Amino acid sequence: MAAKGFWKRHENLYFAVTNKKVIFGVVVFLAIVALAIFGPLFTPYGYEEFAGPGYRPPSKEHWFGTTIMGRDVFTQVVYGLRSTLLVGFLAGTIASAVGLVVGFVSGFFSGRAPDEGLMMLTNMFMVLPSLALLIILSAYLPYRGIVTQSLIVAATAWPWTARAVRSQTLSLKSQEFVNLSRISAAPVFRIIREDIAANMFSYVFMVYILQFNGTILSSVGLEFLGLGPTRGISLGLVMQNAVNWNALHLGMWWWTIIPGLILTLLIVSLYFINTGLDEVFNPRLREL
Repeated sequence: MAAKGFWKRHENLYFAVTNKKVIFGVVVFLAIVALAIFGPLFTPYGYEEFAGPGYRPPSKEHWFGTTIMGRDVFTQVVYGLRSTLLVGFLAGTIASAVGLVVGFVSGFFSGRAPDEGLMMLTNMFMVLPSLALLIILSAYLPYRGIVTQSLIVAATAWPWTARAVRSQTLSLKSQEFVNLSRISAAPVFRIIREDIAANMFSYVFMVYILQFNGTILSSVGLEFLGLGPTRGISLGLVMQNAVNWNALHLGMWWWTIIPGLILTLLIVSLYFINTGLDEVFNPRLREL
């Protein structure tokens, strides 16, 4: 009886832990995170250290093979995965935070000066060619670390979140419970936090997953173009080095395909989590 009462009170949690898409996505995502966290414990090499003869395919000594310069690909992948996940987390968090603040404030003050100013700024960033802007910003910075790259990627990732959250805020601000808070003279930001943002938790959570996913792809794209961090390693840099050394033409498939496969699994896992949660939070999709 106690268990039934718990699941009745936490209906969304029940549907989340029984949704096959969510389960698959979470399992794959956690496996990749575990690889990034614990992977370095299983390799005695540094990602720039000479590990043995080059051109070696996957084996017991080198699980993902070696590069043309004799570096261990497994070591580069696990350290690179750490950087890629960290950039996705930082950039996704920054882009989500900026987009949420702009969206909530603009939606609540719709038709007034704050809304017009914020939407003008949002529209300016939306019409800018994001890839070109990212390339220009990255190319002219003398030093690019993980934090710098995260800020660059986040700078062009927040506008769609702002517009989407503004649209949701416009629909919620006309509800009776929001009007009741206004009549009771509650502070504006308390209304936004407790009446609007709290009722958009599921939507905000899914927005963050999309931002995390999108910023990872953007950062990998920059790294693949040679505009990633000036020091360190990441999945994009691993694949860029493989392309620069013509790994596929030389038959070194493991240098390109394995990092690309791990990146693909990461993106697919986040897609499944987001799609599954959409079914969990939307009763009409859940019934289908």
